[in-house]
Amino acid sequence: MTLVVIMLLFMVIVFFIAFQRRKSKLLLDNFKQQQEFDEEISRTQSEIQEQTLKHVGWELHDNVGQLLAYASMQLNMLGTKVPEDVKGKVQETTDIVKDSLKEVRALSKSLNNDVLLNMGFEESITNELNRLKRMKFSLAELEIKGDKREFSDKKHEIILFRILQEFFSNSVKYSEADQLKVILDYQTDILTITATDDGKGFDVASAEKGSGLINMKSRAELIDADLEITSQPNHGVKLTIHYPI
Repeated sequence: MTLVVIMLLFMVIVFFIAFQRRKSKLLLDNFKQQQEFDEEISRTQSEIQEQTLKHVGWELHDNVGQLLAYASMQLNMLGTKVPEDVKGKVQETTDIVKDSLKEVRALSKSLNNDVLLNMGFEESITNELNRLKRMKFSLAELEIKGDKREFSDKKHEIILFRILQEFFSNSVKYSEADQLKVILDYQTDILTITATDDGKGFDVASAEKGSGLINMKSRAELIDADLEITSQPNHGVKLTIHYPI
């Protein structure tokens, strides 16, 4: 009887261990499936956003851009026919339309991922900073450290650029900043991207659930990059991205 009890106890223990392993495996498989599902959802959302931005970029370039170009041409023709006392106003309006056309073309470039890939990562950032400098900031510059490294996946350039765009957009809307700076630091196996503004800053803890911060973090997760936002009231905002090359 003792031997039978020991054998039964041993079988129960073996069964329990096997059950726990099976349960752990099922939980791990479910977790992996959920993680893959979440990543696929994020990837799909990102692709939909890119298609939408590309369409908007085309519309700006082909429709709004053409209308502004036509308006500029008409104003130039009108400037030769109006009285002298009106020519100054016509010229001022012409210059505004030309500046608007320049902004529309720069914006259309930053929205179209095909154009961004053709321009390259660094030139795309420079184009965006120049546009923002004309629009709002007294200083908007890009600094590059180390030897430039090529991206193994060109789509990651777009994702990193969109993260920076989100940061720039928040700086424009909320920060009241006067200066923007981006540093690309190419190291042996990692690219560290630092973006800063000198605005009024904010309490990071209270902004954790904001859509902008969530969008930046979800995009970073898609490419296995580490993203951190640091800020304090009246001390500007700093974005740091560590991207494995």
